[in-house]
Amino acid sequence: MPLYDFHCLDCGEKFEALVLKTAPACPSCQSARLEQQISTFAVSSESTRESNLSGAKRKHAKVHRDYTNDMRNAEKNHHH
Repeated sequence: MPLYDFHCLDCGEKFEALVLKTAPACPSCQSARLEQQISTFAVSSESTRESNLSGAKRKHAKVHRDYTNDMRNAEKNHHH
């Protein structure tokens, strides 16, 4: 499918649009004054999935650690 990234020259909105036969319009202000952006492509492989999953697990562990520490500090301060 021909998906393209656009930047609206009138309101600054950045969006992705499916372009078939008609020119797209900005979803925010309906302007036709658009600048097509250079699109990047997505690469999906087992190693990228594993890398993304590993990063998400590390982030979750840090959030959980911070939450646990905050709860402990709140309990300590509450029992004065």
